[in-house]
Amino acid sequence: MTAERPTFSPFWHRVRAMTPRLRPQVQITRQHYRGMRWHVAHDPTTNQFFRLSPIANEFVGLLDGTRTVEQTWELVLSRYGDHAPTQNEIISLLSQLYNSNLLRVDHSPETEQLLGRGKERTKKKVQQQAIGLMYFRVKLFNPDRALAWLEPILRPILNPVGLIAWLVLLIAALATVLPHWGELVNGFGSAVAPSNWGWIMAVFVVTKIIHETGHGVICRRFGGQVPEMGVMMLVLLPSPYVDASACWAFESKYRRMAVGAGGMIFELFVASVAAFVWTATRDTGGLTHQLAYNAMLTSGVSTVLFNANPLMRFDGYYILSDLLEVPNLMMRSTGMLNHLAQRYIYRIKNATPPSSVPGEQAILIVYGIGALIYRLFLFVSITLYIMGQLFAIGLILAVWTASMWFILPVGKFVHWLATSPQLAEFRPRAIATSLALLVAGTLLVGAIPMPDHRTAGGVIESDQTTSLFFGADGFVTKVHARPGDFVKQGEPIITCESPELVAQLQLADAMLAEARSTEQQAVAKNETAGAQVARGRVEAIQAQITQARQRAERLIVRAPFDGVVVGNDPANFVGSYMKEGKDACQFVNPANLRVAASLTQSEASWLFELPHDQYSVEMRTLSQIDRFIEGANIRIVDAGQRELRHQALAYSGGGTIETEQQTDQRSAPQAKQHLWWVYVDAKDASQLVGGSAPGERVRLRFTLPSKPWLTQWVDRLQKAIQGRVTI
Repeated sequence: MTAERPTFSPFWHRVRAMTPRLRPQVQITRQHYRGMRWHVAHDPTTNQFFRLSPIANEFVGLLDGTRTVEQTWELVLSRYGDHAPTQNEIISLLSQLYNSNLLRVDHSPETEQLLGRGKERTKKKVQQQAIGLMYFRVKLFNPDRALAWLEPILRPILNPVGLIAWLVLLIAALATVLPHWGELVNGFGSAVAPSNWGWIMAVFVVTKIIHETGHGVICRRFGGQVPEMGVMMLVLLPSPYVDASACWAFESKYRRMAVGAGGMIFELFVASVAAFVWTATRDTGGLTHQLAYNAMLTSGVSTVLFNANPLMRFDGYYILSDLLEVPNLMMRSTGMLNHLAQRYIYRIKNATPPSSVPGEQAILIVYGIGALIYRLFLFVSITLYIMGQLFAIGLILAVWTASMWFILPVGKFVHWLATSPQLAEFRPRAIATSLALLVAGTLLVGAIPMPDHRTAGGVIESDQTTSLFFGADGFVTKVHARPGDFVKQGEPIITCESPELVAQLQLADAMLAEARSTEQQAVAKNETAGAQVARGRVEAIQAQITQARQRAERLIVRAPFDGVVVGNDPANFVGSYMKEGKDACQFVNPANLRVAASLTQSEASWLFELPHDQYSVEMRTLSQIDRFIEGANIRIVDAGQRELRHQALAYSGGGTIETEQQTDQRSAPQAKQHLWWVYVDAKDASQLVGGSAPGERVRLRFTLPSKPWLTQWVDRLQKAIQGRVTI
């Protein structure tokens, strides 16, 4: 992917006679990336950094304030030949060093215009703040003195032994909270409720202060300076930050990675302690319990979704960059994608890639594409969430961020297309290529019909379903069938025994024998009245025995029809004393199967709009993802419900429906759900079940009439806004 580099530049005359040199305070640190030696120029007073290749470092080192740029370039050219930097690369190097305030230059106005420092750097900083409106920052003070005091106190645990102890604490915390995962998930709704906003904001700020302290302390531990601490607005939430970029000059990549991970280590320590507090206060509840949950939520979730995510320029990004030994990963990956477009779309032969190493080029391409996709996902998801909570603010952020992230780059592209010297010889061809790509993209997205697929989750169930209960009090002694077993009508499923009932029958039999004996004696003595009384007692005892034998018969739970045992495993009850009316298991007829699914009103609106003959549905069970079954018929329940037909459809059961805890300890969907059934032909029923019992989760895919992608995207966006946004 290398290209011929033009040696000479038409702008060389502007810099050839300059006699620049590095500023006296600039420090040079040697580092190694992917087996190659590099040098990092660092100005401690301004905390500016710049990475130099060995040849570029030698060129800069030869600039002593008396030797001209041209003389220096000729020296490097004589030593390295074709490997020496070209005149364009020398101009770019001087410009970047100058803009980073690392180079001192006695210049003319013409040279100042070429190198472009001064107001340009401030302008660029303002633009970056405007583009990142969700993430802009404000400097407050220098925390280095406080960190210098704190670092010796924490030094005894800032070592491998301390890291192992931290890992043990983290694993213990996970083991403590995982048994209560359902309760943990269901608590999210109350945590983000408006009544808890003040507390969660306070906990967020405190945990982030601890997070940034972790970065600063570990940076100081390895000899770095931390000159700046301030506040960064992270999606409208005030979040502290520290400038620990001094670690970029560390020679060891593992020390740089340790500084990047320091914040997450400190914050996950807080989350671990909060996990123990939350578990210990589950029964009492109260403010302490809620604060502990807030700490776990802000420290755990934000660390995983933001700080550890390498696709955003937070901690995970810098750790990945050091791990892969690919510095400036974000900007260079964008430059790599731009280079590919210039070389293969616009056929610019002298386009220079940001890297000439094949392995590094592959990393830049993969990361650039992943970061671009994630940026789109992040923009949509965060915007929809904020609009759902604060519509006006969310709308302003959406318009502003869309302008900065999408419209501004388009403007830069148009400017490049109109003014770039690289296109001077074939600008009409480049413009024609751009127009052709625009027309093709418009037709592809907005005019050509494409398959429209919608997905949903469901659970297999039967038309004939019943709950089986224990018919009498007793101990479970034998189980004849377990979930998935087929049982014929009348056959036993569970057998119970009741010593108390056996004793009652034995006593009743003895009382019956005594009553009959009394009756016979009265008849023999011709005592009519006594015989009638004795006969009445016999009949009463016989009725008691009949009832007791009926109860004894109910000790055996039998199949009410031919079907399959599902739900609870009766084997779990063996040896237990079960009360009459207690759930035993579910029993279904597998011959009449259907799939029950739920969608919100906005998601299911097309089900009410389209006739049945204009869409089709196919299903696959999670145990047999390679087998598709066609749905034969669909029945929709018009009214939305706040009940969850199957817990398997909720997040806690592996589904996609958000739930909230009710006062009666039941989980209910946050939004009303439309219940509908998809019926299966009898010949496909056995394939759908695949030999297992109903109750398994199913993925459904609907195929709607083909429409252009743009129409589909607009429709989905409208549905998402209807489902989330409240005005």
